[in-house]
Amino acid sequence: MSSTAPSFLGRTAISGVGFSELSRESDESILGLASTACVNALSDCGLTPADVDGIVSFSLFSDSVPCQAVATALATGELGYALDLNLGGQAPSFAVMNAALAVDAGLADVVLVYRALRGRSGVRIGSERFEALTGQYRYPIGFTEYVQYMAMWARRFLEETGGGEEDLAAVVMAQREYAALNERAVRRRPLDLDEYLAAPWVVEPYRTVDCTIEVDGACALVVTSLERARSLDLPPAVLRGAAWTTGPGAGLDIADPHFWDDYSRNCHAVLADRLWQGAGIRPKDVDVAQIYDCFSGTVLIGLEGLGLTGRGDGGEFIRSGATRLGGELPLNTNGGLLCEGYLHGMNSVAEGALQIQGRCGERQVEDAETCLVTSGGLGDGSALVIGVDR
Repeated sequence: MSSTAPSFLGRTAISGVGFSELSRESDESILGLASTACVNALSDCGLTPADVDGIVSFSLFSDSVPCQAVATALATGELGYALDLNLGGQAPSFAVMNAALAVDAGLADVVLVYRALRGRSGVRIGSERFEALTGQYRYPIGFTEYVQYMAMWARRFLEETGGGEEDLAAVVMAQREYAALNERAVRRRPLDLDEYLAAPWVVEPYRTVDCTIEVDGACALVVTSLERARSLDLPPAVLRGAAWTTGPGAGLDIADPHFWDDYSRNCHAVLADRLWQGAGIRPKDVDVAQIYDCFSGTVLIGLEGLGLTGRGDGGEFIRSGATRLGGELPLNTNGGLLCEGYLHGMNSVAEGALQIQGRCGERQVEDAETCLVTSGGLGDGSALVIGVDR
């Protein structure tokens, strides 16, 4: 494994952010949702489709539209770089990394990165069977749905660390507080412990409120060189740290349930050292974090794996108020995927950029200079450190 930091760090930036409407049933096609988010991201920083010469996106089992289709819909010029990744929640930070690589290598100047899907009214990841090499062994015993795989990891984590449902509840309740301040969030109503405990089970230890909210919608980012970003309408959100890992034993199956050594840790424990070394900071230097939260348990596993809390301390850390505004580490400040909506984490990267640019309104973290963003909660995943322009 290379110990050299990527050359694009400190030389590239997120310049603009755009969304479509997030809803439970959109009248727009996926192409329309993608195009809306991309146009909004370009307008956000003072660019137009004519400026675009690169596009990066991802889809999970063909649930989106390809980059070239979006280029045609936007009427961009010639693309010098186009990349469609076959990935899900592990992809957003990685997609931004690839956009930054293209810019730094001179393959493109202005790269759109988007995620678009009809995740509620179309193919729903929470209710679909995903064929894989091990399907013939899993399906006959009823091990079929994505939430079952994630619940297995969460249960092992809680068993190994002595945690319980009150730790998961802490994640959910804290993020509901942020969601109340976010007009895009689909779930905005505050939740107390009694309401959490009364929510129906899906698969233990997960209740309905522990699971992300599926939406129809899109989110897009504009990645440019730092020099180009400085000439645009908004402060650059500079890419200062980046890492991807396919951990040992990952990739055979949709949820890697067979060869991963320790279900109480995930990909972020594997990539953490490279991320911090590349960024030139330590966990305590992070001002705000967006930790991937397809389910509440991945927040606890991610906090610990990245060294933001000690072993098994995540729940108490959140209960202490440390993750609220004004706390030690404001966390998932848009309400996370649990509340804002499941765009497979692209909106977590967007929230990180918005925080660094100082554009989050009531939920803005004061003097935020460094934001951590993670993508993925199983054996493979990615992460970014985004910072102010110094």
